[in-house]
Amino acid sequence: MSVVAGILVALVAALHLYFLVLEMFLWTTPRGRAAFGTDPEFAEASKTLAANQGLYNGFLVAGLVWGLVADKDDVTVFFLLCVIVAGLYGAATVSRKILVVQALPAAVALVLVVLAH
Repeated sequence: MSVVAGILVALVAALHLYFLVLEMFLWTTPRGRAAFGTDPEFAEASKTLAANQGLYNGFLVAGLVWGLVADKDDVTVFFLLCVIVAGLYGAATVSRKILVVQALPAAVALVLVVLAH
């Protein structure tokens, strides 16, 4: 994997680590509510679901880091595809912004990983 591809994969992993923190630990705080546009009542009522989403983001982080550390492009490609699918689904069901924030960086990283292989 090229250095540039590795850096972009690491950035995608860092982004999902941030999502984990927002969803698992900051969901009901002003910062978490601002990030997702929720009010205090909704945030409190949905905090268990948000924590579950955060856990799944943690699995994406773990897979991306595993692919980087073990230098396994096939693992990295798989987890980037997972991020892209999650981003496409989120864009279709929640907000188009997710396409740019989540799916696009993963797609660019995927192209770079595949081209470097």
